[in-house]
Amino acid sequence: MTQLLVIREYIKNFYTKYEEFIVPLLKFVLGLILFLTINGRMGYMEKIDHVAIVLVAALLCSFLPLGVMVFLSAMFLLLHTYALSAECVVVLLLAYIIVLVIYLRFAPKAHLLLLLTPLLFVWKIPYAAPLAAGLFGTPGAAAAVAGGVVVYYVLAYITGNAQAFGGGESDTMLQRFSDMGTGVIENKEMLIVVTAFAITAILVYAIRRMSINYSRAIAVLVGTLADIVILLIGDLMYDANFSLAGVILGSIVCALIALVMQFFQFNLDYARTEKVQFEDDEYYYYVKAVPKMAVAVPEKRVKRITTQRANQNVRHSHGKGKTRK
Repeated sequence: MTQLLVIREYIKNFYTKYEEFIVPLLKFVLGLILFLTINGRMGYMEKIDHVAIVLVAALLCSFLPLGVMVFLSAMFLLLHTYALSAECVVVLLLAYIIVLVIYLRFAPKAHLLLLLTPLLFVWKIPYAAPLAAGLFGTPGAAAAVAGGVVVYYVLAYITGNAQAFGGGESDTMLQRFSDMGTGVIENKEMLIVVTAFAITAILVYAIRRMSINYSRAIAVLVGTLADIVILLIGDLMYDANFSLAGVILGSIVCALIALVMQFFQFNLDYARTEKVQFEDDEYYYYVKAVPKMAVAVPEKRVKRITTQRANQNVRHSHGKGKTRK
């Protein structure tokens, strides 16, 4: 455990020392992964499906706020769907408008969650999103996670039915638009996941704010169980065809990921908890103080040997050799 704390302190110190370089680099990497993923999974407009354009967009995002990355990712998606069909653009644009209205109302600063949630679905670990939102965000972060879920499922529906959205006459276009809107709205799996993730994020937030020992670990455990139960109940009620093994194993893996993130961001020493009581003219206070776990990073001592001192040591050793003779 001590060695892990030392490693954590090394990482924190390194990040603090080089933060001005690390943050742009991380934003560049995130933008690069995001835009490459969009082009790889969509790829309907060849003009923007080039590494050079992706590199320029990622480089632009590295020096600008995360909101710019949200905007550029939306533009990439809209351009790809425009190359596919007009009705896809309309449906995706409507979905974005609904997401942004809710997102800007409840979680205007949770850009990272809005970007990462669809990516976590692609990486097969989506259950980490609500846990991270509850551990490190506010109750409004649930709106960002829900928005990311909606965007992912709308895109999944478009890519899954891409062949049906080709060109056609105006009357068939209207019919396709109606069918597409109905298909997105009546997507039971999406509605179940949105509900489960929103409830999980709020539940994790509420528990980790409690004044109990190991509240954050308990929040992760309870949130993971709640997420599994809600998804399985939704599957039984609406026949959403969730994979039981996938939900359970994926949730366990994401819980472990959340605990690792928690360890590096916020780790408390409950063995040294102190309770203090004091008062002023208007209130009487009951304060529970829990110190953070920290260890001193061992300093490396470098012993410098000058040329003059080295020569003296050599002469001294030679003198000893002559005396022995």
